Amino acid sequence: MIEMTLLFVLRLRGSPDRTPEQEKALELLRLHKTYHATLVQDTPSIRGMLTQTLSTVVTWGEIDKETLVQLLQKRGRMTGNKKITEEDLKKLGYNSFDELADALLAGKVTLDQLPGVKPVFRLRPPSGGFRGTIRKNVKAGGEAGYRGPKINELIRKML
Repeated sequence: MIEMTLLFVLRLRGSPDRTPEQEKALELLRLHKTYHATLVQDTPSIRGMLTQTLSTVVTWGEIDKETLVQLLQKRGRMTGNKKITEEDLKKLGYNSFDELADALLAGKVTLDQLPGVKPVFRLRPPSGGFRGTIRKNVKAGGEAGYRGPKINELIRKML
């Protein structure tokens, strides 16, 4: 079995000046508003969509287990905008947030496959603000584009 990594994708910029291709790609990822985020498997098609079409609109990177557990506890939601509780996890067949995070990272399950769990995380702007402008790529001193494992620092600032 091929080891799949889990990518965290965060929308940084709003709707004005988006091309139809960008709008469609954001719709497919369910990133309808600024600071909405989702988890996707790192496949060649997803990687191509992020690098070719959305590199100026979103930032993404590999999420680690500790950050994923925090994200699920603080920003994970069930239908009806209820926080995910331990009872909800038991109904889904998981004993803890750690167990669910392990299953997500291993690619055994996706958020779409969990009944009642919303696949989008609504985050707040980062405390202390962004280091650079959201209009430039990470390589050019900005915030957009691929940032690798450094995405975890940004997620913690946005919880």
